[in-house]
Amino acid sequence: PGPRMESLPEAVLIRILASIPAVDLVLACRLVCCQWKNLVDGAALWILKCQQEGLTGAESQEDAENWQNFYFLSKKRKNLIKNPCGEEDLQHWGEVENGGDGWKIEELPGDFGKEFPSEEVHNYFVTSYEWCRKAQVIDLRAEGYWEELMDTTQPKVVVKDWYAGRSDAGCLYELCVKLLSENEDVLAEYKSETIAIPQDNDASWTEISYTFSNYGPGVRFVRFEHGGQDTLFWKGWYGVRVTNSSVTVEP
Repeated sequence: PGPRMESLPEAVLIRILASIPAVDLVLACRLVCCQWKNLVDGAALWILKCQQEGLTGAESQEDAENWQNFYFLSKKRKNLIKNPCGEEDLQHWGEVENGGDGWKIEELPGDFGKEFPSEEVHNYFVTSYEWCRKAQVIDLRAEGYWEELMDTTQPKVVVKDWYAGRSDAGCLYELCVKLLSENEDVLAEYKSETIAIPQDNDASWTEISYTFSNYGPGVRFVRFEHGGQDTLFWKGWYGVRVTNSSVTVEP
């Protein structure tokens, strides 16, 4: 009979284990024996898997305390906001406040507007002459971010939004994002100032972003809300334009 697995050098065994899907490593391989458990729980195996799959971003490779969580978070990284650019009308957006003539979806660049910095974005939401607001509540467990991860690792929750006015009208914009507990108590909150864009602006798109970190245990939901209006009270859709909203959970 050939040599047994446990007699292999640790470096060789790590290379073999690195070829196994991550979920199987955690749910099956770490239960085989103490040696395998220590390897699956250690950093070397996950550093190798990250390197093999191109996940060792310079921004985190020196600072990742838990490489297993870094691997899973990197693989899962996606925008948790659904319908961020209005491709599906107002679907997935709740608690909609339709002031004035209400929300409308228009194609870029729009009247007196500018193209968006990314060619992948084609539409935007536009507000009217009274406040228009809309929100989404993200269920983190339903998206695959388990309780221990949120409570212990507390990965960064990165929020981004884009807004613009039209060059012939002034407008207002606000963003409010809350991290909520199981019972929807507010555990952390970011609220922008009310941003005023003057009439005769250049209609350029501006990104606003905020990163939640060290927010404590218990976060289960993220509530994202934004909105605005015009400042001239013109009938129609002369208020702030928003698109490409995003919420990501990152290592």
